Amino acid sequence: MSSVLHDAQGPRAKRRNILYTAGFLVVLAAVLWWVYKGLDDKGQWEWILWKPFFSGTEAYSAYIWPGLQNTLKAAALAMVIALPLGAALGIARLSDHAWIRVPVATVVEFFRAIPVLVLMIFGLALFAAYTDVSSDDRPLYAVVTGLVLYNASVLAEIVRAGILALPKGQSEAAMAIGLRKNQVMRLILLPQSVTAMLPAIVSQLVVIVKDTALGGAVLTFPELLASANTMSAYYGANTIASFTVVAVIYVVINFSLTSFASWLERRLRQGKKSTGAVLGAQDVADIAGTAATGADPAGAGAGIGDFGGTRK
Repeated sequence: MSSVLHDAQGPRAKRRNILYTAGFLVVLAAVLWWVYKGLDDKGQWEWILWKPFFSGTEAYSAYIWPGLQNTLKAAALAMVIALPLGAALGIARLSDHAWIRVPVATVVEFFRAIPVLVLMIFGLALFAAYTDVSSDDRPLYAVVTGLVLYNASVLAEIVRAGILALPKGQSEAAMAIGLRKNQVMRLILLPQSVTAMLPAIVSQLVVIVKDTALGGAVLTFPELLASANTMSAYYGANTIASFTVVAVIYVVINFSLTSFASWLERRLRQGKKSTGAVLGAQDVADIAGTAATGADPAGAGAGIGDFGGTRK
């Protein structure tokens, strides 16, 4: 059986793929054994190095949990600010008015081209020179500022690309039934494009979580990764164990975020399945928020049907 992307594999192709898979597994096993043997030769698997993480809660309560709280706080603040700001900038880049579109495009391209670490350092200097923010809070403010400026500009491009990816017939059909441009964007384009944009948006949210570590490495922000350095120094010579535990925590956080996004995407796709109902002229007028346009009801219904997926 053939698929859209490729023809069905023949017997020789199947045998060849089995050999490739077996070879890859052998190489992977060899690499894993090499890593394990190297760590074992250095004594990194000794129980004394891993004991703090499995025989008490001191490591978690004194180091990991405070660092994790700061990581989640900075990431949550950056997400809450960057998501609506990025959506607004992305929509503004699609404006018909050049006095809106051009300045917004300049801002987006400017901050998208600057490394997020540079923005964090700039934010720290800015808060130190021109604000009364205490020295204890400046790293958090600087990290959030850098994450918001960079990721909002990236999210703006994601939103703009997601909206432009929709067929032009969507907006043309909506305008044909009397919807104004802001209604087309709010009621038609954005709801449809969100599902397509969701994987890219979630990927950027994962980047936000990971980029908080830059603040700990450069700005002395006490986040999760920075706590691993302090923790390994306190317990002595268990750097590999400390960073392994922190890496597992990052994996759990980001995997939970992507799993929730996958579930939400499935729900959104299921919710957009059409019942096949055809809207009448009064329904169209209600959606448009205006009086009936005078168009033939059958014609209006046909327009909605062609528009696709609108339910009564």
